[in-house]
Amino acid sequence: MMKKLFTLVALLTCFLGVKAETIVDKELIFANETELQAEIWGIVEGATLDLQDGCLHYHSDAAGANPWDTQFKLSGLNGITIEVGETYTLELKIKGSVEGAWQNIGFAGSDKYGNPQVTTDWNVVTLVYENASSSNASPLLQCGNWIGDWWIEYIKITHEGQKEQRPVTWQQWLTDDGNPIIPNVATESKYMGDAEFGQWPAWALEKEGNINANWRGDRTGEICAWALTMGRNFDDECPADINSDSYRARPFPADIEEDPDKPGNHVFVVRAEQVADIEGGGEGSIAWSNQFWIQSPKSWKEGSQIRIKFRYKAEKACTAQTQIHKQYPSNYLHYVGAGDVSFTEEWQDFEQIVTFDGSQATGWSLAFNLNSGLQEPNTFYFDDLSWETMVLDEGYFVASANTTTAAVEYDYDNATEFVYDADEDAYVATVGTKGKQDSWVNELMISTIRGNKGAFMSNTIKPIGTITGNDADNWLEYTPGSQYKIKLPAAGVWQIFIAPDEEKESAGQILFMQLEGDAPAEPVDIVENKTEIIIEGLERDDLKDTQGNDGITVREDPDDPNGETIGGEGHEGQTWDNQFFLVANRILEPNEETVIEFDYVATAEFNCPTGTHATPGNYRKNAIPDVAFTTEEQHLKVDYTVPASDWGGTAITDAQSIAFDLAVLKAANTYTIKNVKWYKKGDVNEEGKTLENLIDAEGTANFWVGRKGYNDGKVYQYGTDPTGIKSVVTNDTKKSTAIYNLAGQRVSKDYKGIVIKNGNKYVVK
Repeated sequence: MMKKLFTLVALLTCFLGVKAETIVDKELIFANETELQAEIWGIVEGATLDLQDGCLHYHSDAAGANPWDTQFKLSGLNGITIEVGETYTLELKIKGSVEGAWQNIGFAGSDKYGNPQVTTDWNVVTLVYENASSSNASPLLQCGNWIGDWWIEYIKITHEGQKEQRPVTWQQWLTDDGNPIIPNVATESKYMGDAEFGQWPAWALEKEGNINANWRGDRTGEICAWALTMGRNFDDECPADINSDSYRARPFPADIEEDPDKPGNHVFVVRAEQVADIEGGGEGSIAWSNQFWIQSPKSWKEGSQIRIKFRYKAEKACTAQTQIHKQYPSNYLHYVGAGDVSFTEEWQDFEQIVTFDGSQATGWSLAFNLNSGLQEPNTFYFDDLSWETMVLDEGYFVASANTTTAAVEYDYDNATEFVYDADEDAYVATVGTKGKQDSWVNELMISTIRGNKGAFMSNTIKPIGTITGNDADNWLEYTPGSQYKIKLPAAGVWQIFIAPDEEKESAGQILFMQLEGDAPAEPVDIVENKTEIIIEGLERDDLKDTQGNDGITVREDPDDPNGETIGGEGHEGQTWDNQFFLVANRILEPNEETVIEFDYVATAEFNCPTGTHATPGNYRKNAIPDVAFTTEEQHLKVDYTVPASDWGGTAITDAQSIAFDLAVLKAANTYTIKNVKWYKKGDVNEEGKTLENLIDAEGTANFWVGRKGYNDGKVYQYGTDPTGIKSVVTNDTKKSTAIYNLAGQRVSKDYKGIVIKNGNKYVVK
């Protein structure tokens, strides 16, 4: 079963601006005669998934411990290429036997999810978001906690038509000088992936220590088709009958043989004749027991696009997963490659454009896990391998916008190129035109790539420091910063100078000068909200009865969703079972730099982890270093830079709050936080003023609380506790026997109806 996918809130908002056309990327309409093709991870015992009256039908009599206990993809919707900067809508028509919020819909791989409301009447629900990080994704549905039935009439993915990008130029898989990869081979019109040269050059087959000499060697990139088969090409210490973590076969150039269907034509062949259990002695196989790689001569930058084409077949029909690997075959990088490939006994043609997001950057090869489907001996054939690259402009380019008037919008294809000025010893570009106010801009993106929107956004630069616009000596350091938008002090005509310096730790220096435009905003006093927030945290052990989750795994590091988990007898809760949320007045920009201050104390010492959230409870990534609570009051002042992307490399475009995980201690605890400040970093003068405060000076709109096992674990604004219960929890580690009704009044054990005991709701009949 897949690891837990952290739920991310969808941006359920309207599109900005008017779009000319809605493009349907994929649509799946169900019918009784349609073969249901779904990939399911885990399933609640007794649950079913089938077709009923032209609809996809699900039934379950019991809820799983977690929503991801039943999650599935639909193969008819696989392989969607999610482009950077495009706005996508995942739409489905659904009804249920009961009403409620279905847990998650979204794209696995892009990590964008939403929680649709299901009613007993047909209802169209949508997930709308602007994708800021490319990924080849498949729709993922999670419903493991649903009790009853639901029906889906159709699912489709659409996006709004955009201005056409300039024509894409593709270059076949050649070296930078345009010569074939394999030296001393007369390929003429042929290219690297054609096996017609009949055999590998002698150097490609040389061995050292019983393994191919070129694997992990200087000439690895010169071999396009690598293979790994059990029982062959092992390290000296590796036995010939097992493939495990410590002993396994090593890649070697794939065999080249005559095409069995077309004598005289040569193809690449992988004979997976041996299948062994990873522990040895078993009947099963691991997915990567036998593998094949299409390798590139170089790595790929974030946002780069490649077009993969090949012909393929197998002796026995099966499906193989694909992955992205690093420079050397078998050096795994990312589970998303070109999707699953379905082999048949007849030759097929494959073609797909793959965009490298942040998690796939530095990838060098496409790996096929040949035993991920059929786990028995098989023979695989490949021919006409073509890994083509998108030709892009390289240098310095600036695209601009005016976010206040929309008179200027980002045009990545026609981004202005910086031109070298010998007198300034710098690259120079100007955005906006003097005397034309409708050309003024207040925001920029500067990239080292032009020619594709995704590549442009993925290769931007980030200035470090405060832009003034009126000081010719205010040169700032800059570094790479994916999807980084540069906020200018005011709208106007701007001239930018870039002076690269390879000797510096940063990429170089950059200067911004305003030639015409509005005056910069005046600084304001930093506000301090003096509200005293007192949070009585529940004892973590009390929470095990809320879900009945005995034996549930617990995340060892709550800020690392890909980290290790630990099991146990009984559920002792999570560090985030009690939380405090600091909520900004607006959505924060990726890479935005801020400062947080407050006074804090607790009734016991502990280190408090933190996390970046969208709205409270919707986790994105880590935030600031752990806050060390003690029994004596302290003052915290810390810089907080909004993460640009989550753990999977997907851009964070909706960050607005910071969570403080207060349940590190198992015992109940009391926490006090007061005198809170949150403002933009970079004071503009010695008076300690800021350009913007991110919280209000009064009230509790910026302070939220969450306690699992209490009020159904929902988060709420501090001071607006909807249950009205003020003293259910004490620091006594023993469970209370007191019972309350929904009005917060203590009642006897004979009371009938909905009651609350130890923070949990029960129905007493």
